[in-house]
Amino acid sequence: MLIGCLAVLACETDNKDAFVEAPPVNELYTSAKNTLEAGEFSEAAELFDNVEREYPYSIWAGRSQLMSAYANYEANKYDTAIIGLDRYIQLHPSNRDTPYAYYLKALCYYEQITDVSRDQLITQKALQVLQKIARRYPETKYARDALLKIDLTRDHLAGKEMAVGRYYLLKRKYLAAINRFQIVINKYQTTSHVAEGLHRIVEAYSALGLTEEAKKTAAVLGFNYPGSTWYFDSYSLINKKNKNVGKPFLKRAWNWVF
Repeated sequence: MLIGCLAVLACETDNKDAFVEAPPVNELYTSAKNTLEAGEFSEAAELFDNVEREYPYSIWAGRSQLMSAYANYEANKYDTAIIGLDRYIQLHPSNRDTPYAYYLKALCYYEQITDVSRDQLITQKALQVLQKIARRYPETKYARDALLKIDLTRDHLAGKEMAVGRYYLLKRKYLAAINRFQIVINKYQTTSHVAEGLHRIVEAYSALGLTEEAKKTAAVLGFNYPGSTWYFDSYSLINKKNKNVGKPFLKRAWNWVF
């Protein structure tokens, strides 16, 4: 009889533990927010996730999704943050905070950009999201910053092409080098690398003995960047290849352009 009573009491205790009511949603959210403000980002992300688990159909759920992603971003857990942001965007495509979700996703990629000696897949992904922000939300403050970062990202991608082109040039693989420099000129026209790209093509053409092609490229360089040191380098290189060119080269260069 005593054993039976103990069993019943144990079951009642288990049931009470199983149905412990969660604290009010505002208390859970405030606790997560305070943890975030204290700089405990990983723990804050877990607490925001808990808010969503306990109150999945409340207005706090979506807000907690976004805050969890932000906490993971601050903790440098970029991949986890991106997963959370993609989920938020999918569930809340028209929410007023969706532009920010895209912007935070772009930052997750942007802050992982590495030097040009490494693979630039992350840079490409950053550029894609930044362009999406500028295109979809042009009137927002996020778009203004995205446009600035787009320029910097494109410059970085152009720098990668230049690094590969210089490598091919050093290895005397001139056609491969020209192809890389042409990518910079055609695809990244507004970057800081175009003048050097044109000069490197002049170098490659000169090395191949294609003097006329080298001169025409130098003419384009002189027309677009007349005061550039790269143009003077190209001018000197061509004069060394053909000592009879002399000063009239400048005049003929303009004729080629027009």
